[in-house]
Parts: sequence; C-alpha cells; structure tokens
Amino acid sequence: MSKEKQTPELPDFDWDKAEDKGFGKSYSAADRQSLEQMYEGTLSPVQEKAVVKGIVVGITDREVILNIGFKSDGIVSSNEFRDIPGMKIGDEVEVYVENQEDAQGQLVLSRKKAKVITAWDNIQKSFDEDVVIDANVKRRTKGGLIVDIFGIEAFLPGSQIDVKPIRDFDVFVGKRMEVKVVKINYANDNVVVSHKILIEKDLEAQRQQILNNLEKGQVLEGVIKNMTNFGVFIDLGGVDGLLHITDISWGRINHPSDLLALDQKLNVVVLDFDEEKKRISLGLKQLQSHPWDSLEEEIQVGSEVKGRIVNVADYGAFLEIKPGVEGLIHVSEMSWSQHLRNPQEFMNVNDEIGAVVLTLDRQERKMSLGIKQLTEDPWTQASLKDKYSIGTRHKGVVRNLTNFGLFIELEEGIDGLVHVSDLSWTKKIKHPSDFVKVNDELEVVVLELDTDNRRLALGHKQLEENPWDTFESIFAVGTVHRSTIVAKGDKFATLELPYGIEGISAIKNLAKEDGTLAEVGESLDFTVLEFLKDEKKIVLTHSKVKAPAPSEEKKEEKAPKPTPAKAASQEKEEKSTFGDLSVLSALKEQFEENEKKEKK
Repeated sequence: MSKEKQTPELPDFDWDKAEDKGFGKSYSAADRQSLEQMYEGTLSPVQEKAVVKGIVVGITDREVILNIGFKSDGIVSSNEFRDIPGMKIGDEVEVYVENQEDAQGQLVLSRKKAKVITAWDNIQKSFDEDVVIDANVKRRTKGGLIVDIFGIEAFLPGSQIDVKPIRDFDVFVGKRMEVKVVKINYANDNVVVSHKILIEKDLEAQRQQILNNLEKGQVLEGVIKNMTNFGVFIDLGGVDGLLHITDISWGRINHPSDLLALDQKLNVVVLDFDEEKKRISLGLKQLQSHPWDSLEEEIQVGSEVKGRIVNVADYGAFLEIKPGVEGLIHVSEMSWSQHLRNPQEFMNVNDEIGAVVLTLDRQERKMSLGIKQLTEDPWTQASLKDKYSIGTRHKGVVRNLTNFGLFIELEEGIDGLVHVSDLSWTKKIKHPSDFVKVNDELEVVVLELDTDNRRLALGHKQLEENPWDTFESIFAVGTVHRSTIVAKGDKFATLELPYGIEGISAIKNLAKEDGTLAEVGESLDFTVLEFLKDEKKIVLTHSKVKAPAPSEEKKEEKAPKPTPAKAASQEKEEKSTFGDLSVLSALKEQFEENEKKEKK
C-alpha cells in the first residue's frame, strides 16, 4: 500500500511582502483606497435581531432568496410568504435578521418574526398617536369579538362595539370595522380595541347640542336600547334617558316588556333633567290624558263595577276598573264576617271580579270598593229571627277569646257571644281558654237575639239541665259529705265535693279533734253550713257544729225521723258520682217519691 501524499501547509499570504515582490504594484495607494470605498459601498451595515428590508432575487418551490445588501444573500422558507400569493422577483419585503452567519456561513432571516415585531410596533404607534385602525372581525368569543390588526389578534369587548347594547355578535363576523387601541398588555400579548369610542366622538357634538336645548316638557323621539326591571333606557340621539316603569303606563305593569320592546322607536316627554349628573327622566304615559279624567259619569256610589285584581296586600286588594283607574277593596269589605282574614283567602292577582262603589272622589282620584255588598246582609234576612229564636241549638266555630267570654261564628256574618259564666254549671272557669280553643267547634243554645244592634247571646251550659236544682237537695244544710282540701288561702280553703263541684270552708273551721288544722290533700267529713243556689256557692265546716237553739230543737223534734228506706236512699245519694246529669235527675225524682210516701 502506498503512502498518501501529504500537501504541505501554506503560509498566510502577506500583502506587504507581495508588494515587495511586485504583486499588486499596478495599484497605487489612491487606487486601493478608491477600490476599498467602492467595495464598502456595495454592502449595507446589518445588525442582528433587527428588522430590515430585502429584495426578492430568487424564488423556488421551497425557498425565497433575499438580498438585504449584505455580503451574502438570505434564504427564507416559501411558507412564510403565503400571505403574498403574487410575490415576484424584485418585490421588497421586511425580514428579521436572526443570525448574520451561521455554522455554514449562511445569513439566517425570518419573515414571520419580522411581521410580529412590525405589527407590535404599529400597534404601539397607533396607541400613542391615537390612530384609527382598519380591523377584520375573525370570530366571536365570550363577551365580545376577536379582530385582526396588523396580523395580531385583538379583543373587542361587546360593550365597546356600539353605544347601544349588542345582542347578536355573529352579525359582525367576517366584516371590517374601524377601531382604536385602548389597552396593550405585553406580558400577556393582549390588545384591547374599541369601536364605541369612535361613535362617541361623532356623537359628542350632537349630544352637547341636545343637552343645551333640553327643557322639561319637551317631546323627543328615542330608541329603546336597554330594558331592566325598573324601567328602560332610551337613546335620544347620543344622550340616554331613563323611562321608569311607573311612567310607562297609567295602569300597572309587572315588567316594561309587557308594553315595550328593544329597539322600538317611541316619543317620550322630558320630566326632569339634572345638568350636573347628566340624568334625564322621561315619561310616556304623560303624553296621554289621565284615565280618571275620562271616567264614565255613570259610575257613582252604589254602582256595580267589574275589573281585574292587580295587587293583594295584607289590608286589602286593588281592583283595576280600567288602566289607571283603581279602587281599594278593604279586607273588612270582602266578607260580612266580623273576623278579618287574609285577603288572599278571597282573591288572587289577575282575578276578574265584580264590586260595589262605596266611596268616590274624582278630584283626589280615589275610590273604595266592596264585594260583600253584592250579597244580602245576613242580619237583615227575614228568616233570621226564626232561625236563631231563643232556645234553638246551633254549632259554630270559635273565632275569638276574651277575658269575659268567647265569640262564635255561626255562619258568615253572624257572630254570637258566650259569656264565661255560661260555659259550665259546675266548673269555675277563669278564662275561656281553659275550656276551649280558637277554631274549635262548639255547640250552643240561643239565649237572646237583638237584630237591631246585631247582638246574639249564646250559652253552652244551657244545653244541659241545671244540676244545682238537684244539688239543693243533696247538699242541704246540715248534711255531711266526704270532701278533699284542694287549696288554702289566708281566710278560706277550697274543697272538692262529690260530683266534682267545689265548696269553701273558713280556715278556722278546718280544726280537727287534736286541735290541728287540716292540710291540702286531706279528705275529711264536712258539714254543709250554707247552700247558696243563685251564687252557686256551698259553705262547709269540719269542726263540730254548735248545738241549735231551743226553738230550733223543738222544730227538729217535731220533724219526722227518716224511714230506713229514706236513710238508705240518702246514704246512696252521698256515695253517688256525678258521672251524668241524668243520675241527678233520677235522685231528685226518688227524693220526691220518698217525701210523698212519708206524708201518706
């Protein structure tokens, strides 16, 4: 194998020595300087990381060759020139110098980066100089639109599209729109633009003219631009005014959309104007005469009218006879019943009902109505005296309780009073709530009827026979009964007698044989001292009764001794229980039969 022939290393070329040997002696110093200037003039100074302009000198399927005046040409992928479909040799384009010379000695250029840098420069310049930009709307997004400015996507908020609210953003997609840059955020590469600002500037002169000529009572034409629960905002030609819901119609409406619609044109009148706050209050109903002024003369007190319930409150309901004309139906005029209830038990909003005019003031525009007047007053019924004659029995509902008794509603509008003393023959009721509750059903008997004064006295205990007629025989003075002490006061004690009735005894009469006083809960024999039928009061004593006076003893000697049958019946009566009033009646009859036998 032969050895490879190695090339000897050549020394660096030395121009000075070459001149000494005669190389380049044909150029003088002046010629050399001139040539150097000519060479330097053909090259442009190029800085890396900068945008420069280049000339297209060659185009292939994959690349575009650009001359930027540097010692070598740059090559850029043809994909970066898709936005210039008709590009040809000789066209001038901007490119970004990434590297003057890479590892292969090639100049590295980028048109994509040049476009981005140039676009941001133009955006900043437009913002600084307040320049109007022609933007292309690419698509809609949440809350607005995405537009293209200088190849950069910017956000156009929905509130900045127009002076009036925009409800359909899709109609702007694909169209061109003039905008201004209002905000730049380089950290997030975010740009915000506005089209509304251009419109506002155009409307400023028109707005100022409207404000200068604005007067109360002036009628203007406007367009509804926004609608809320409390009213609508109307564009008067660059100036917004508020039409409150109460000034839309003389009648009641629940929402402005009941009568109006967005983008609707209408005439309104200026009600008020605040120059400092630039607030304009508008009215629509004021352009029409008030409905009260055209209210029919036939409507007078006592007239029957029909309408629609527009509001229900705790104290009553409002009936709309015609839009703008309302009357109040107080809850007391809804039913003949004297017990006020919730108006919603009688009617609801939007109910169509009839009513009677009770009061009417056309000047004050006030009217009171009633619906109970459509039916006959129950107290004036001809059959009332027969229906509620004394002694008749009825069932009613307890509506109210007082300290002195309770009120029962027998039918709508017919109430009666049951005095606390007429609830029970035997129980001492301090308050009606101890006996019955509100809304309970109670059977009563009529005691008194006064139709002129609308009064009806009722009783509950009268449904049964008065047991005190029988008690008069059972608890005769001198009779002894087993009783229990249930309470003690300073002077008297309360006793529970047979049949569930109560009696009283003086504290001093509670003395027992050992000299001590009986205490609460003890059951002892007590002797009847007094029986007060009218007062339903029985007075007793446990201490021994003093011997009667001589005259009384003679009377007692003359009195016949009770027969064994009578004694047995008395003993039986003392042991009876007050389970049923019919037992007392039977005892009374037995007493009367025994007395007849003794007389015979």
